[in-house]
Amino acid sequence: MRILYVAMKYDYGDAARGYSFEHHNFFGSLRGMGFELIYFDPIDMAKRRGREQTNKRLLEVVKAEQPEVLFCVLFTDELDPRVMRAISRDTDTATVNWFCDDHWRFDDFSCYWAPAFNYAVTTASSAVPKYEAMGYEGMIKSQWAVNHFEYRRLDVPIKYDASFVGQPHGNRRALIDALQQLGIDVQVWGHGWESGRIGQSRMIEVFNESRINLNLSNASAPPNASVEAGWLYRLMARLPGGRYSRGVIRRLERLSRRIPSEDPMRTLETIDPGYVQQIKARNFEVPGCGGFMLSGDACDLAEYYELDREIVAFRSAVDLVERVRYYLDHEDERRAIADAGFERTMREHTYAHRFDHLFGTMNVESPPLEVLLAGGDGDVLEVD
Repeated sequence: MRILYVAMKYDYGDAARGYSFEHHNFFGSLRGMGFELIYFDPIDMAKRRGREQTNKRLLEVVKAEQPEVLFCVLFTDELDPRVMRAISRDTDTATVNWFCDDHWRFDDFSCYWAPAFNYAVTTASSAVPKYEAMGYEGMIKSQWAVNHFEYRRLDVPIKYDASFVGQPHGNRRALIDALQQLGIDVQVWGHGWESGRIGQSRMIEVFNESRINLNLSNASAPPNASVEAGWLYRLMARLPGGRYSRGVIRRLERLSRRIPSEDPMRTLETIDPGYVQQIKARNFEVPGCGGFMLSGDACDLAEYYELDREIVAFRSAVDLVERVRYYLDHEDERRAIADAGFERTMREHTYAHRFDHLFGTMNVESPPLEVLLAGGDGDVLEVD
């Protein structure tokens, strides 16, 4: 099966930031499963050719190559919906877009773009009735997973008591600051932290080197944030490059009603609980490396893992502190949970499992699951 893969190669379209999440996870998984891929990066091409010529080129590639599937991960409005509707309606290529942030982008993004595709993937249970209400019949409920061809267990020693890899949006900075003030050794990395971003291979090492991997699963903006805060979050999500200055981060934290305190326990008690807790890719990546996952109790998380046996979830900032301290003191229990989480992930939560379900729902013929799991690098044609 030939797949036209349409997504940005570099993080926020910026080559200086390294490869994107999409490249490491969707492209890496599809190639690892052995599919023949045609790689089309609309962000990079638009910089060189402009948006109009990029969309014209996309249509040309579909007509010339006749792929069975066009798999897309939109970042913003880089494509022309008229072109995508034409491909979906007038060619034999089945089109599908994976919508990454339906928890907060459905009403001003996904609902307008979904009709341009034959199918739309959502990871948000809250968005399912919204797709149904708009009469969209191509909605497919799926979930994040792990690229098991890249994420893996490593034979490395433990270096960190606790770690967090991710951006410091929402209430995350306040939470990490409070944990550190309480004497918990939490190491952090990511764009926006003083320590900076780390690459993919180093991140996988960190997952293996940490006794506790934190997953702060709050959405970027709380549902009860002020109008100004919500506007700023949406603007930042659409800005080319997506760069967050420290001043902007601090402003957003204030708008989200962060309440600082000299007493770290008081800070933990007053951190805004209004953020939507959503399942993140990290929920599967850490267990997929054999790491111990301590995650915010996101909506539907218990559908994918047995809590307190395969991963552990916290329900408040104070609860987080108590659980960190407990599992630092109970090494055997922590290791048993990490092992069980790894086994569950390999059994049910790789992208081979997700794409097997996706292509089956789309009625597209693809190799059986066991073949996809075993893998074998597929050929890649990059469109210029």
